[in-house]
Amino acid sequence: MSALAIHPAPVARQAGLLLQWQFRRMSRFLPLLVVVQILLAMTTVLGYGLLVGTPPPEQALYLATGASTVTLVMVGLVMTPQMVAQARTEGSLDWMRTLPVPRPVFLGADLALWTLIALPGMVLGVVSGALKFHVHLSLSPWLPVAAIVVSLTAACVGYAIACLLPPQVAQLVSQVLVFVVLLFSPVSFPASRLPGWLAQAHQWLPVQPMADAMRATLVSDTFTMPTRSTIVLAVWCVASIAVATWSLRKRA
Repeated sequence: MSALAIHPAPVARQAGLLLQWQFRRMSRFLPLLVVVQILLAMTTVLGYGLLVGTPPPEQALYLATGASTVTLVMVGLVMTPQMVAQARTEGSLDWMRTLPVPRPVFLGADLALWTLIALPGMVLGVVSGALKFHVHLSLSPWLPVAAIVVSLTAACVGYAIACLLPPQVAQLVSQVLVFVVLLFSPVSFPASRLPGWLAQAHQWLPVQPMADAMRATLVSDTFTMPTRSTIVLAVWCVASIAVATWSLRKRA
């Protein structure tokens, strides 16, 4: 038996090679995907600006910081399941599963790709929101951690949806989530504006804690991260990673 068979490639090298392969496979679409995310973030700011006109200071903070959350959540909950469902349909996902690579490494490479796609839109969304609504940002050193956790959780939930549901159903669910996140989630407005039952539901769902985390790290002198939101987001993050990894193993 060769030395290569006895000593497999280090985990970091495996993840790097998988990430490189994914970049090459999607090279024709990556620039368009990044542009779409940038447009989504900026049009979210401009579109809400047209609806509300000149908002009061508190509402301006919600609108200015909401675009970054929308971008990260949309990439994870909408774009990820659509692309993974397409990979299942064309067979490339099944081929990748035949490689002698641990499932967590496989998942980590994909999640890194989706996070990189979301970052330009998140940054420009924050900048355009601050300029549009004349908001003074007070960035927390925890901002990179919050952005990674939000992106990771959303992408893992989207990944599990795409792996556990038939491809057509997964794509349909992702389209429904667009309206849920944009119109019925307390991202760009406070939860108090929602009906009571929906506001209660969002206390257990991950979107509101994601928005709380981004607001608390973008405007740290005004918002804080509630303890409940921290716990809910942490539970969703750990659980979504576990479910996404299990879903990959289940159909391997």
